[in-house]
Amino acid sequence: MSRRGWALFALMGVLWGIPYLMIKVAVEEVSVPMVVFVRTALGAAVLLPLAIRMGRLDVVRRHWRPLLAFTAVEILGPWALLSHAETELTSSMTGLLIAAVPIVGVVLARLTGDAERLGPVRWAGLLVGLTGVCVLAWPHLGGGSAWAIGEVMLVALGYSIAPMIALRRLQDVPSLQMAAFSLAIAAVVYTGPAVLTWPDAMPSTQVLVALLALGLVCTALAFIVFFELIREVGTSRGMVFTYVNPAVAVAAGVVFLNEPFTGTIMLSFALILGGSVLATVQRRPVAAEAAPVPDAEEVRRGSAVSEASP
Repeated sequence: MSRRGWALFALMGVLWGIPYLMIKVAVEEVSVPMVVFVRTALGAAVLLPLAIRMGRLDVVRRHWRPLLAFTAVEILGPWALLSHAETELTSSMTGLLIAAVPIVGVVLARLTGDAERLGPVRWAGLLVGLTGVCVLAWPHLGGGSAWAIGEVMLVALGYSIAPMIALRRLQDVPSLQMAAFSLAIAAVVYTGPAVLTWPDAMPSTQVLVALLALGLVCTALAFIVFFELIREVGTSRGMVFTYVNPAVAVAAGVVFLNEPFTGTIMLSFALILGGSVLATVQRRPVAAEAAPVPDAEEVRRGSAVSEASP
């Protein structure tokens, strides 16, 4: 991988590893609808003009139904559930639970007709990863924490379904258009709830910075960097950074919010990440890859950003 590819890779690990920290800070003073609205509105404000200038809006119009479905399971539901869950859970724990998305994705793909056989290694990965989730969640299965853990698991389910919609129904829609219009739709939907829950007083500077960072850095900039990463190194290599995100989430929570870093967290981290890697192992041809730059179809497939985006 080129030096530029490594730089983009490292940047993506940070950009989609720190949103859990930003969300945790923001929900301390503003409502969940407000957090989602600001994030989606700022992201759309940056990406939508770029998407319109690129054109191909006719393709978006022809695929508006699956685009709405994608938006619902990728942004509308998950981002609200994730924000609400972080009113009870630490940001590091939330990031670790979301790391189970590849495992859930493998199970769903199998249940929905994926013809690829799950060998012993992938089955072992599923069991190891699920064990990690249980180790992490078990001490918190009581009161509001149990409900919050359930919300995060629903987010993982949505993040696993969204790529299937993108790959099966939205392959003709360019990645930038998909991201921009999904964010715009979500911003419109959350405008009303955000107005109704508008804070009575101006949030603190810390919260305002967190909201701005969520929208401009962790959403708009992150999508742009993601697309550049996919173009630079290809989809399969580029998506490996999803295994870095949880480490960044845990580190950010521990360093900036003084969240606990216990033996349970370390064990669950190893189990979930190790299980995810094993569960998503695919047999590759013996021949080496021809070139790191993907063709147009591969770039479209890279639009399944929900496997990584928080």
